[in-house]
Amino acid sequence: MSNEQSPGAKRPSESGRGYGYNYGGYDSYGYGYGYGGDTAAGTVQRSLSDYILILRERIWYIVVVFLVVFSSSLVYTLGETRIYQSSATVQILRRDLTPMPGVQQVSESEIRSAEDLNTQIKIIESSTLIRRVADRLKGSDLKAFLAPFERAGIPESEAAFVQNTIARNRKVVPQRLTLVVIVSYQHPDPAVAAKVANLFVEEYMKYNKGVRDADLSKAVDDLQSTVEEQRRKVDQLAHKLQAYKERNKTVSLDQRKDIVSESLKVANLEAQKAGISLQAAESRLNQIREYRAKSQDLTGLAFISESKLVQDLQQQLAARTIEISKLKERYRDGHPDMKQARKSFDQTRLELERAIASISEQVQSEYNSSLANLKARQEELGNQKTESLQLESLAVEYTQIEREYLTQNQILQGIVARKTETTMTSTFATQNARLVDQAVPSPENKPISPNVPLNLGLGVVGGLGLGLALAFFVAFIDDRVKSAYDIEGVLGLPLIGIVPEVKRLDANERATVVSSNADRQVAEAFRTLHSSLRLKDESKNAKAFLTTSTVPGEGKSFLTTNLAMTFAAHGEKVVIVDCDLRKPNVHKSLGLENSRGVIDIVSGRYSLDEVTVKNFQPNLDVVVAGGRAKNPTQILNSKGFEQLIAELRKRYDRVFIDTPPLAAVSDALIILPLVDGSLFTIFFNKVRRKAAQFSAKSLLEANVPNFGAILNGLNLAVSGYYYAQYYDKSYKDYYVSMSKGDASDGDQK
Repeated sequence: MSNEQSPGAKRPSESGRGYGYNYGGYDSYGYGYGYGGDTAAGTVQRSLSDYILILRERIWYIVVVFLVVFSSSLVYTLGETRIYQSSATVQILRRDLTPMPGVQQVSESEIRSAEDLNTQIKIIESSTLIRRVADRLKGSDLKAFLAPFERAGIPESEAAFVQNTIARNRKVVPQRLTLVVIVSYQHPDPAVAAKVANLFVEEYMKYNKGVRDADLSKAVDDLQSTVEEQRRKVDQLAHKLQAYKERNKTVSLDQRKDIVSESLKVANLEAQKAGISLQAAESRLNQIREYRAKSQDLTGLAFISESKLVQDLQQQLAARTIEISKLKERYRDGHPDMKQARKSFDQTRLELERAIASISEQVQSEYNSSLANLKARQEELGNQKTESLQLESLAVEYTQIEREYLTQNQILQGIVARKTETTMTSTFATQNARLVDQAVPSPENKPISPNVPLNLGLGVVGGLGLGLALAFFVAFIDDRVKSAYDIEGVLGLPLIGIVPEVKRLDANERATVVSSNADRQVAEAFRTLHSSLRLKDESKNAKAFLTTSTVPGEGKSFLTTNLAMTFAAHGEKVVIVDCDLRKPNVHKSLGLENSRGVIDIVSGRYSLDEVTVKNFQPNLDVVVAGGRAKNPTQILNSKGFEQLIAELRKRYDRVFIDTPPLAAVSDALIILPLVDGSLFTIFFNKVRRKAAQFSAKSLLEANVPNFGAILNGLNLAVSGYYYAQYYDKSYKDYYVSMSKGDASDGDQK
């Protein structure tokens, strides 16, 4: 078998999987489709323009969703019942207003914290106030309140319905950083809304006054009973004290007792001061000992670090350290400046240690002095106690009776004063809140609901948001290959050509569209593809091309025949070989008989010359499949097939081999080692990414170059979404003007 290749063809050992990635989509050809790529890393990423194209392609999804959402919000807004809100403003006082500011209140109503304020707010929100407001709605007020709900019907008792409705539509909003609370009510009737809001404030103030009056009345009764009982106890103690004085003749002990008691107090106070001083001195001394035991720096103690001398020395030591650090950057340790700096550092550190030691000695001295002072004060206190005990032994019982009398009498005076204050307070009409702004009916043209600007704004934003979400969702689930990003970024193949969709032509006309110029745009696309293949040495010098696709119907035979005709039109001797032995299609497209072909050559029944359709067009021969094979893989793996390809290499400049789709069978992979490179056909918006990715991976993993992917069947109606640079409407005039010179152009070919 002969595996002769052209001199420039890529040997299997010289090419690899990376060829498809590094081909770069023929950068010199300029397929810039508006997306960014990292050529160094061999990857392509979506850019902003790609996402804009996604939206442009699915603009009607966005428009329809937007119109539905916006229309729904508009209908809802126009059909919703108008609700009006009225608000009354009440100020909660920090304490009750009273004409006697110094009088203590019986009930605790002072607002000291946020918890106290929240308690008052919860009272306004309580079911008790709701019930009291509902009870106030009578007659015409109740009729106006229930009027908007009569059509819907009242499913429960009228009282319960009124209370539940009030609870649902009432708002209590405290104003931040103030003691002001806004009580609002919403109702279809603005007059009813104002009425209910004002009733809430009135009932709240009445409720607090009622609670206060009840507390005061009970407090006055309790205090009266306590006063009478306490007065009896004081009278009994007064009689007992007088009887004791007369019996023991201890009237003169009072003055002496006062003198001794005063002296004892003074001695006790001095002893306490001495003890406190000793504790402070001992604490400082223990801290010093603890730091020394742990070898810690004594400057960590506050009473040492706060010393002015220590602070100055620490600052000097820090300055010396910084100076040494700076000198180290310039000098070595033996340098005179370094020695002088270290000497200054050591001197400062020594002074600091001396200062700390001096403070420590001072603390020890203070401790010794405090200890001696405490002993002297304790001794003096002991003497005073002895004298006091001697006196107390004479008048212990007298003092006890007198103390109890004075205590109980003082308690009596306090209770009497408290009773008097409470009685006076109960006569004052005080409040812990005041009405600031009374609720008034809202204007007819200013309902709180529906909020037309807000609803329409939400409709616009929601419609656009849902429309965009739907567009991206549809794009996400649409995994068909259609863009340059899909081909180069996902499949990893360079995009070397784009062929527009062929319309109004039958299969035979499409197969020869290049030679007939039936569709100028398609013919020009194949010429562009021809130029693209000649830009790289590997494809330029390749003799044998294999054309395949992912699934049937992607136009691989159409591309094979027209690309072969394009090369033949440029003066090269070209042959088309139909190696799709399972479902041959080249003979149908070209209108040839399929009675004998590749199958017959490999089996030896006919020679290559007997089978070849010579000069089908100038410089173009065709070898059809010769029918359908029952064992195509066996034929393609045979020695005869290898010899056939080798013979075709010798006779022709270019050999174009049409093979079955990769996703269906592996025939193309069997032929692949016999060719110089492969062309991968992808039909626009037909094959799914995973299937195409699997097929492309098979080509890239083979040790044969892949020259790139050709996008076939581009729908010009949506070409502007993905390939506006090459199929813009403005190019139409260019093709028309060029068609006028087709005759001369064809003569040259």
